[in-house]
Amino acid sequence: MNVLSDVDRERAVELVQQAYADGRLDPAELERRLERALTATSARDLEPVVADLPDEVVRLTTTGGRVTRAGDWQVPRRLLVDSEYGGARLDLSRAHVPYGRVDIELRLTYGGAVIILPAGASANTDGVRTAWGRVACKAPGRPRPDTLHVRVTGELTYGRLTVRAARR
Repeated sequence: MNVLSDVDRERAVELVQQAYADGRLDPAELERRLERALTATSARDLEPVVADLPDEVVRLTTTGGRVTRAGDWQVPRRLLVDSEYGGARLDLSRAHVPYGRVDIELRLTYGGAVIILPAGASANTDGVRTAWGRVACKAPGRPRPDTLHVRVTGELTYGRLTVRAARR
């Protein structure tokens, strides 16, 4: 049996809610899918709930280099940065962010990350794990209406994560 994690269940609920918000589901279908997602006991039970829903994930992968995004770039709703020996610098301050919420997952073994937010944005880093590193979030933690909220998750085994607002 495939074990179902809370993260998988939450992700399915988010996808169903986003599909409803985008007009892909009617209220009855929303209710049916949410019930199935919340009562699923395995990943196999959850799969048909979200199989036909779009889930945009952009993966940035490097072995030893640094992943950098700055200036006018398109921020996806979900971003995965994966590097064994490299780090990441993601500057969202001048980027095009068409979503109210962005999820960033970091998988950095020996590298650190800096995430720079636009003015007024908030961030939650509670889902980041480190063994020997440090997490410093200098942005408000709670989402605010009509502003960007970034949820950062993942693992930085030996790296440091800093989340801050853009400097003026």
